[in-house]
Amino acid sequence: MKKNEKENVTEPVTSPTQEVFMENPTTPVENNELETLKNNIAKLEEENKDLTSKIKMSQAELINYRKRKDEEVSNMLKYANEELVKELITFVENYERALNQVEKTENPEVKKYADGFNMIYSSLVSTLNKFGVEEINRVGQVFDPNLEQAILVDNIADKEDEEVLEVLQKGYKLKDRVIKAASVKINQK
Repeated sequence: MKKNEKENVTEPVTSPTQEVFMENPTTPVENNELETLKNNIAKLEEENKDLTSKIKMSQAELINYRKRKDEEVSNMLKYANEELVKELITFVENYERALNQVEKTENPEVKKYADGFNMIYSSLVSTLNKFGVEEINRVGQVFDPNLEQAILVDNIADKEDEEVLEVLQKGYKLKDRVIKAASVKINQK
């Protein structure tokens, strides 16, 4: 450091390169490097946005996948017994036909067993009901093609148009799914 005799102030000593640097803090070489760094930062920020966006989309896809799988598993469990129920319904229908024949017979030996057969039948039907099977019986209501199939048509003046007049063959639902549509007779005007 030099001492200025007049003012008695100490001035810092600088080298010629420091003086150039102080006069022009950024040289052309440094400007290029600075621009390159700024461009690299901008590219990295854009890459970061893209990757963040991709991660968010992947997470959303994973959440949607899980929801779909959970719903599929839930439906699979809910309707797992559908084939068994269909077979049991066929058995129940045959059993009903047999009971109808028992009621028509005059044979006292057969009539002795009728009460036991009716108890077995009602036990089977209540077991099916317990597992979510219900009969489709919509007599007096408007025909619904999602639940019934119209087999016969009649024209009765005092009945509504498209009203179910009679169930010809029972239909069944398992929980909320139709597993056998009812065959019905409807009114058409």
